Amino acid sequence: MSSKIEIIKVCQHCGKEFIAKTTVTKFCGHACAAKSYKERKKTEKLNQVKSPTEQRTDYNFSQLNEKEYLSIADTCQLLGASRMTIYRQIKNGNISAVKLGRRTIIKKSEIEKLFAS
Repeated sequence: MSSKIEIIKVCQHCGKEFIAKTTVTKFCGHACAAKSYKERKKTEKLNQVKSPTEQRTDYNFSQLNEKEYLSIADTCQLLGASRMTIYRQIKNGNISAVKLGRRTIIKKSEIEKLFAS
């Protein structure tokens, strides 16, 4: 049984007027329905993803809590200080560090001692 209903509607994707055969039709054709579906799925995926800064902080702080020895870069992130500030504290003797080749390694307990005193 076919319907003789003809309703003038506006396509929700492209905005053009079309004649709908049913009351629930939203799009003028298959192409607009497919494009709308793709857009909707894309925005759903984008809304699920955290911003890059949130991803970086979650990743870095979870790794920093597990490490016993920290590099200068890790120490900078943990303290929220610049590299020069960390090097200055090492030079002044507030933080003791060990040189391994070209790398400078700081024990996490040394940083905790810095705040305990």
